[in-house]
Amino acid sequence: MSAHKLTPASMSLARVPGVAIVLAILCATFGVMSPGFVTPANISNILSQSTILLLLALPMTLIIMTEGLDLSMGAVLTLASIALAITVVATGSATLGFLAALTVGFCFGLGNGVLIAALDIPPFITTLGTLGIAQGLSLLATDGQSVVGLPRSIEVIYSGSAAGIPLPVVIAALAYALTYALLYHTRFGTYVFALGGNREALKLAGISVRGMLIRVYVFGGLMAGFAALLMTARLNSAHPTAGIGMEFDAIAAIAVGGTSFERGNGWLFGTLLGVIAVGVLRNGLNLLAVPSSAQVTCIGAIVIIALFIDGLRGDR
Repeated sequence: MSAHKLTPASMSLARVPGVAIVLAILCATFGVMSPGFVTPANISNILSQSTILLLLALPMTLIIMTEGLDLSMGAVLTLASIALAITVVATGSATLGFLAALTVGFCFGLGNGVLIAALDIPPFITTLGTLGIAQGLSLLATDGQSVVGLPRSIEVIYSGSAAGIPLPVVIAALAYALTYALLYHTRFGTYVFALGGNREALKLAGISVRGMLIRVYVFGGLMAGFAALLMTARLNSAHPTAGIGMEFDAIAAIAVGGTSFERGNGWLFGTLLGVIAVGVLRNGLNLLAVPSSAQVTCIGAIVIIALFIDGLRGDR
């Protein structure tokens, strides 16, 4: 079996410029327009704020590499956060709360995978439906109100540090290392490349295409559940709309980072750069007091600009 597998060693530097140029322009622009942007404290803040998005974008990269999509990820993140907060408030156990969040993520990931792989329902339709289910359950469980009263042990997960490095950044780095190892150094990663680039080869090799698709979506659900821990710790509460729309930012970061939506071409480091670019844009616009509605427009614009630059260079 052969699959077109891109490794860091084989990636052409021509894949870098789109996202790298956009990131450099953003940093230079905000550095000039807002003096507080280039301070060490703000840079640390950008990295910490980008961690939740990275935890969503990493598995979304793998999903997109299979020519799939998960529109439910932001809603599942929200529901997992609510499950975590309600469990912690009721039991006083952060461990049980974390397990509750992972369970929510696992169930939705498994549900998405089964509907897409076993029932052949298109990913867009499937995850649009599960988005609605997760969002509805979030509102039902909270009656539209925030879940508060969380112990200090939850908040410190976001506000703490290890060896002077913010704890969220440490967690995100470990998540990136895990996903990198899975994608580039395991059979699972080889099969992910093949799902988008050479699915017939998988079948000829006796690999269950449906089983692999389910595993990819389960991985996405579990990562959303894991990200719920950071989001809940950051807000020190859980709100039924807190994560809604984050799947848009994740998809935007992946597109900016150079992952193709067809042929199984994915670049994990590009996703990391894309996440940082979105984080820089959000942070810079916040410093300039730009409304959140306008920020969504700006994120869409940088996706188009990055793809346009790559197109001029013949990267796509």
